[in-house]
Amino acid sequence: MISLADQKCRIEQGALTPDAALAESLAAIDKHEGEIKAFVCRAKNPKAQQKGPLAGIAVGIKDIIDTADLPTEMGAAIYRGHQPLADAPIVMLLKQAGATVAGKTTTTAFAANDPTPTHNPRNLGHTPGGSSSGSAAAVGAGMLPLAVGTQTGGSVIRPASFCGVAAIKPSYRLLPPVGVKCFSWTLDTVGLFAAGVEDVAIALAAITGRSELNASEMKSPRIGVVTQDFAGAPEAGGAEALQHAARAAAKAGASVRELKMPDIVAEAWRIHNVVQQVEAHQAFAWEYREKYDIMPPLLRKRLDDSRHYTAADYDAARIVTLKARAALSEILKDVDVLLALSAPGVPPAGLDSTGDPRYNQLWTLMGSPCVNVPAYVAEGNLPVGVQIIADFGDDAKAIAAARFMERALKSQLQE
Repeated sequence: MISLADQKCRIEQGALTPDAALAESLAAIDKHEGEIKAFVCRAKNPKAQQKGPLAGIAVGIKDIIDTADLPTEMGAAIYRGHQPLADAPIVMLLKQAGATVAGKTTTTAFAANDPTPTHNPRNLGHTPGGSSSGSAAAVGAGMLPLAVGTQTGGSVIRPASFCGVAAIKPSYRLLPPVGVKCFSWTLDTVGLFAAGVEDVAIALAAITGRSELNASEMKSPRIGVVTQDFAGAPEAGGAEALQHAARAAAKAGASVRELKMPDIVAEAWRIHNVVQQVEAHQAFAWEYREKYDIMPPLLRKRLDDSRHYTAADYDAARIVTLKARAALSEILKDVDVLLALSAPGVPPAGLDSTGDPRYNQLWTLMGSPCVNVPAYVAEGNLPVGVQIIADFGDDAKAIAAARFMERALKSQLQE
């Protein structure tokens, strides 16, 4: 994979120019895109900016995010050829930091369930996950040092796990969701993919102007392991990844203990779909009413199947959400971070499914920062990750603990 931190260091030392850094990514795209199919479209003759903390860094933009110079088709026939007038704020923030948009990456239709043609870079016979399929795969295939995705259920952390890359779903609205096709305004969160935790941290700090987000490694963190029994049992690969990560953390000096979530948090997991689907009916009201026959079929079925939810159901779900967020904050007073599965197991075979978000949706609803750290590689070169979770607003803490976990896992691998 292309390390953003490495490119940035070489540029600052004068060993690499921004033009040459961009050329590295463009050459890698030329080499791998034919088999990975991570891009919807590519920028024509992109030019590297010469200044800024991300000068020379090529970035992929998920194709539900508006770009003024490239179409935004959202993976759906309804918007084929759609050309926004302006860049979304997240795109402008990247450009202002010096990054160069290399192209638009594939998304499941409207960031829902209908899959993309993108292949998993670690095993072409398996899904890269969704909905940020192209962003995760492009980084995992070594085509890009940085890519942007979004998460409403599990669409940043899960594909990162499946493609063996680092990723952050920051605290809710740390990165602006304006100019992104809305699915659920309570849940939609812009996130980042990169080769490692340091790369993610550098990018997030540069985009936001918050240097504290490039946090150094936490020493001896207090880690609470959360199995989320209410979400069902994991597959063998997922269970092994979580156990492996917990052992590695303890061996590296962390305090590790298993935590049981209170009932209100489990209830929040159950009502995530109520919040998501009620808001989706409003977000897709025009498409559902005016373009029903050509809507992506799996999304259309989700909307068909969720018409029974009422305003009272939604209000009750919102009350549960607020209570669960308060309960989670109390839990996180006794530990620094939580350690949980990023996905049930290895990426499923074939491209018909993008996998199950059941281990992600709670943390999206909580608005908590989550960092995926690759933890385990199963038979078939299939990656499985774990996620480090902190309290809302504690993104620097999540990154610092994720750096610890990444080092602990690498040390375990070397022994």
